[in-house]
Amino acid sequence: MQSTQRAYLVMVLLVWLSACATEPPPKIAPRPLSGEQILRESQGMAQLGQRHNEGESLIKSGEDMIAQGNQMVADGQRKISEGKKIVQESEQGYGAIKQ
Repeated sequence: MQSTQRAYLVMVLLVWLSACATEPPPKIAPRPLSGEQILRESQGMAQLGQRHNEGESLIKSGEDMIAQGNQMVADGQRKISEGKKIVQESEQGYGAIKQ
């Protein structure tokens, strides 16, 4: 059994060495781009840039609208508070007159 194990070990080592000794596959050089391909790609990049700018513009516009809305809410709350104060004062004044 010892000789079978040695033979097996020798075969494994030989296979491993032969695998390590083989040359790696050749690297394939990229194909040169044609002018048409470059033009298409650059137009695609320009469209992406334009869409990006549109997105940033929408974000800015939305943020401005939210800020204006928050200001309007604050103004509305202030008016409600002021109105409640006036109503309360007038009710108290009416009650004082009635007595």
